[in-house]
This record gives sequence, C-alpha cells and structure tokens, in this order.
Amino acid sequence: MRVAALYDIHGNLPALKAVLEEVAREQVDAIVVGGDVLWGPLQPECLNVLRAAGALFLAGNCERDVLGVVDVSSRWCRDQLTTDDVEFVSAWPATLELELDGLGHALFCHATPRSDRENLTRLTADEDVAAALFGVDADIVVCGHTHVQLDRLVPNRPRLVNAGSVGLPYQGDTGAFWAILGVDIEFRRTPYDVESAVALLSETGFPGAADVFGESLRGTISAESATAFFESKRHAS
Repeated sequence: MRVAALYDIHGNLPALKAVLEEVAREQVDAIVVGGDVLWGPLQPECLNVLRAAGALFLAGNCERDVLGVVDVSSRWCRDQLTTDDVEFVSAWPATLELELDGLGHALFCHATPRSDRENLTRLTADEDVAAALFGVDADIVVCGHTHVQLDRLVPNRPRLVNAGSVGLPYQGDTGAFWAILGVDIEFRRTPYDVESAVALLSETGFPGAADVFGESLRGTISAESATAFFESKRHAS
C-alpha cells in the first residue's frame, strides 16, 4: 500500500486543494488525514473535500478542543460546524494502522501513540522519544502536531516520521507540506498562491486569521524556531 499522509490542515482550503491535486496524480492507495483538520477558517469545506476524496481520518488535539469549546477561537470554530460535521468528527479514532509497501506496519497518530498533544522534535532526547514509543508494535509511527517534517530513529523503537503540515507549516518556506509513504518516505512540498490564500482565510472571521496564517504561509516561521518552541513546551510541562 502507498499512502498520502496529510496532517494539520487547520481549515486551509486552498492549501488542501493544491495538495489533493498532486495526490490525484500520484495514484496512491489511501489518503490518511492525521488530525487537526479543525481549528481554522474553512473547516466544513475541508471536511467536505476530504470526504469526497474517500480519506481515512484520525483525531488530533484540535478536534478535541473545538468540539469541547475550550476558548474563544474554538467557540468560533465549533459554531461553523453542522450537526453532521460534529457527529462525523466525533467518531474519528486516535490511531490508525496500515501495511505499507517496503516500510512495513505503520501506526498513524496525531502527536504520539499515547497522546494527541505530546511534542517530539529533532531536539528531543533519545530516551524521551523511546519512552513515547514504548510498547508500540509497529515498524513506523507517522505523526504531525509540531508542523515540522521529521524522520528519526532511536534504538529499539519504530521509525518516527512527521509528515509536516498542509495548512499551517513551520518550515521557513511557502507551500503545503505532507508525505507519501510506501516503499520509502517521500516528503513533499506543494506550492500554491499563498497571498490569495491569506486574503481568503482572513475574510472568514476566524480570530486572528491574518496574523496566524500570514506568518505561517509566507514562510516567516523557520523549522528551527518552531522546533525550539515545541521543545521548550516539553520542558515546561
């Protein structure tokens, strides 16, 4: 099986559409959506497009936050969803397992197999990565959450791959970031018109859209600074 892994879309419909056009040319066997479709400007539209594409879904922390209404922005996001949207998203599992060509048995999760909020980065100590993957019966663990692509090995644990973020990347570059998994790992960057996207997303009323998406989509947040931020949150918790 050859799989397109799309993570952290965050209601960015222009980015998602660009990625799905590229995915269609790749003739993959499945599309796995790894959580955090929600918390963003155009969530219902993203859900509709992904459902039409026959995607497989798992939940992220933002699905939990939006459905649980934890703050002002999640309230706005929750108010955009229909009853059908809520019922659909509420049924998403925390993990998904598939057999991949060459890579073996894959476990897909949002952040780590044990948490949808845990941060694992290129700076995380080997022993902490090993602890997060302890007891996982898989050859590879595919995640997102930190919005930075990653491919990492620690002794006696599954290979850890972060597919990156389609809709809110922290890569120091423009485009939508995702991955194809099969015989090996192919990290992808799909270009699209980010200025038009920022304008569209800013018009929706999503709180702070121009700032939140403007910085990310224009590539002003580097992978290094994002990694350092997420790693600092690990030590603060």
